[in-house]
Amino acid sequence: MRALPEFDSVTARIIQHLDSCTTRSQIYQIQAQLIVQNLHVDTHIASHFINACQSQNILDSALSLFTRLPKPHIFTCNTLLRAFSHSHSFRNSLSLYSHMHKRSVSPNNYTFPFILKSLSDKRELTLGQSVQTQIVKLGHLNDIYVQNSILNLYGSCGELGFCRKVFDEMPQRDVVSWTILIAGYRVVGKFDEALVAFMQMGYAGVVPNQVTMVNALAACASFGALEMGIWIHDSIRRNGWELDVILGTALIDMYGKCGKIEEGLRVFESMNEKNAFTWNAVIKGLTLADSGKEVLSWFSQMESAGYKPDEVTLIAVLNACSHKGLVQMGREIFGALVDGKYGFSPGVKHYACMVDLLARAGCLRDAFNLMEEMPFRPTKSMWGALLAGGRAHKDLEFSEFAAWKLVELEPENSAHYVVLSNMYADMGRWSDVSKVRDLMKERGLKKDLALSSVEYEKTRALCICE
Repeated sequence: MRALPEFDSVTARIIQHLDSCTTRSQIYQIQAQLIVQNLHVDTHIASHFINACQSQNILDSALSLFTRLPKPHIFTCNTLLRAFSHSHSFRNSLSLYSHMHKRSVSPNNYTFPFILKSLSDKRELTLGQSVQTQIVKLGHLNDIYVQNSILNLYGSCGELGFCRKVFDEMPQRDVVSWTILIAGYRVVGKFDEALVAFMQMGYAGVVPNQVTMVNALAACASFGALEMGIWIHDSIRRNGWELDVILGTALIDMYGKCGKIEEGLRVFESMNEKNAFTWNAVIKGLTLADSGKEVLSWFSQMESAGYKPDEVTLIAVLNACSHKGLVQMGREIFGALVDGKYGFSPGVKHYACMVDLLARAGCLRDAFNLMEEMPFRPTKSMWGALLAGGRAHKDLEFSEFAAWKLVELEPENSAHYVVLSNMYADMGRWSDVSKVRDLMKERGLKKDLALSSVEYEKTRALCICE
């Protein structure tokens, strides 16, 4: 066991006071004394002062204090950069890094992961590449922590070409390297490549960690790779991993999106700890399985268990009401949402689900009034729902109005014109059919019958939660 450093009485007393600070005013008083006695040059005091500032969310004061020094110690700079990276203080990170450069404080291999994390969080690709150039010049490129930080920069910015190039050029790769690559592919929607990378990781003999598994399961969920998801679940069992709230929720989400929500429910029952995200995964999975009444039952259980529904929960529940024709229940839940029962106002997706519910049920006037009264501009999915509802219930007035609105929103989409033309043909309004066809020719659009037959039906599905 490493011995703790010994401090003189003054240093020890100041550190003790800093560690026991509970208010900003106490920190400011100590800061004044540090300046008067020139004690902020002590790296041990500096470290504890930064921690105290971070606990009270006043890291600006720490930056102001240490940039007073003509040449702050690299240890102090790194401690402050680490605090900024954890507090998402992007501008402060840049300010300190610039100050180090001006004061000829040479960064080391501990500096770059912190500054690159701040840049990655803000998707600052150009600045990150400038830092990468400095890393090469200063000879820190062979450090695996620095390399992983560069990987994370490109992955976070969606630059998977550069990310893969850096990855392939690394002489050594650890579990973090592979996880960043897998997560990068997943975030940009290349789910198949994420899963290929996951398999390659196994062939390379690198053991995945929990973060790896969660990202791989998310890729399985989005790609519909049920067999791979089951294999990952079996691997978790074989290795005796605890099914904590994060891993368990990822498994439920995977089973739900792959059409095996009954397996997801078994995972749910086996979990010792759950949170709102876990309940949401179950409710979304049941919604995708078109189990509307079960969704409402689980929604009620969620509230009874003391978990607060969030925006995602309500989207899934309203969507379930829509697909099962539970108009009154949907109205009640939406009304409670508007009245503030859940602690947030309905967003555009909640309104879209409600419009879809009303339009499916033939309450077209109510759906239109809701679109007129809501604090958002009606979206494509809403007009699509109104169009589909109007056609299903033989209301040509609303169908025509909604179709023209879709033409306004997407004038380049030939499907809307074809639907409109077909509607006019059904009504025997041949002059209007000719006008629509002339408008298509004027705009250089071609009739695509294969697309037009299903396009308007697709639009009503856009309100379903991701």
